[in-house]
Amino acid sequence: MAGIPDCDVVVVGGGVVGSAVALCLARRGAAVTLLEAQSGLALQASGTNSGILHTGFDSTPGELETRLILRSAALRDCVLDVLEVPVLRCGAVLVPEDDAGRATVEALERGAEHNGVSVLHHDTGILEVPGEAVTDPVAFTLALAGSAIAAGAQVLVDAPVEALAAGDDDLLDVTVGSPALPRLSCRAVVNCAGLRADDVAGLAGDATFRVYPRKGEFLVFDPPDGLALKRIRLPVPEAGTKGVIVFPTLDGKVVAGPTAHDQDNKGDWSVRADAEGEIRAKVARLLPSLGSAQPIASYAGLRPAGVGANYLIGHSAALRGLVHVAAIRSTGLTASLGIAEYVSGLVAELGVPLGEPAPLRPGPPPPGLGLDGPWWTRTACYEAARAA
Repeated sequence: MAGIPDCDVVVVGGGVVGSAVALCLARRGAAVTLLEAQSGLALQASGTNSGILHTGFDSTPGELETRLILRSAALRDCVLDVLEVPVLRCGAVLVPEDDAGRATVEALERGAEHNGVSVLHHDTGILEVPGEAVTDPVAFTLALAGSAIAAGAQVLVDAPVEALAAGDDDLLDVTVGSPALPRLSCRAVVNCAGLRADDVAGLAGDATFRVYPRKGEFLVFDPPDGLALKRIRLPVPEAGTKGVIVFPTLDGKVVAGPTAHDQDNKGDWSVRADAEGEIRAKVARLLPSLGSAQPIASYAGLRPAGVGANYLIGHSAALRGLVHVAAIRSTGLTASLGIAEYVSGLVAELGVPLGEPAPLRPGPPPPGLGLDGPWWTRTACYEAARAA
C-alpha cells in the first residue's frame, strides 16, 4: 500500500516569499506545513527592506524576475484590499541632473513601455512612476501567512529543518528541530529559506548554488521641516548600481538607503560605522533638506544574493520533490505573489494535485512574534536580544 504523507508540501522559510507560496498552495487545496527557523515570521530580509512595492518599470525586459514582478503587480491590489494590508500609494520620481542622466531616463521610459508600466516623462526631464507604492513588509508577510492558515495551512516557528531525504513511495522525509513536530513526510519541499537556502539545499546533497549576504543599511529620519515626503525619490541609475533611495514610511518617517555591502557572515545584522557617510554622500542630491538632518534610527538587512545568479527557481537535480526558490534579492517583496504562482506550477509538475484557488480571506495572526511598534525596529530588536 502506498505511503500516506503527513502533508502534501513543506515550505521552508517564513519570509514574504515562503508565506506567499504557502498561501497560494493552500488556496489550491494542498495540505501545507510552513516551517520557520526563527521565533517569528519576517525576521530577516523580509522585515528589513524598504517596503517599496515596485512596478517593474526599470526591470530588464524578458527576464524571469521581471515577468514575476509584473505578474505580482496584476495580483497585488486584490490581496492588499482583501487582507487589509496598509499601503501608501505615493508614486515615485527620478530627476536627472545632466545629459547622461536624461539619456538614462529616456532608456528607462522605453523599458517601462516594453514592460507595460505607465510612466510620465515631463518636459523638464523628470520621470514620474505613479504606480510605485510603500507598504509595511512585516504586516504584508503576517497577513499572507494568516490567510494561509485560514486556507488550511499549518505554520510553525522555532522549527529549523535539520535533514532532508528521500523516503518510501516517492515521499520526502523532513527532520525538524522542534519537539512539536520532529519529523514529517510530504510529497514536495519548497526551499524558501532566504539566506539559508544553500544550507537547506546542502541537506539534500545539492551544492549547485551558493547564497551570500549583501548588506543594505538604512537611515531613518523625522520628516525635514515637519513636512511629510509625498513621493519616493529614486536616483537615476548609474553603472552597476541603482543607488540610494529616499522614501516615506507608513508611520510618517523618511528613510534613506540602502547601501550594498557584500559580506560572508550571515549573522551580522549590524549597521557599519561607514554606512551613514555612504548614504549621506548620495542622499542630499535626492532630498537636499536631509543634508543636515540627524537620523533618529538605523537598521540593516541582509539580502540573499546568489553567487553569479539571481532568481534561482526550479527543481533540484539532487532530490526529486525538492523545489528551490533561492537568490531572491531586493525584489522579493515586490515579486512574492508572482513567485508563489510560478512555484505552484512546479509543485503541480511533481504530481501534487492542485485545484482552482479558493476565495482569498483574512486569517488569524500566525504564531510567534507579532508586530509591536514600527516594522523597521523589529528585526534589530530581535537580533539584539538574541545577542545579549
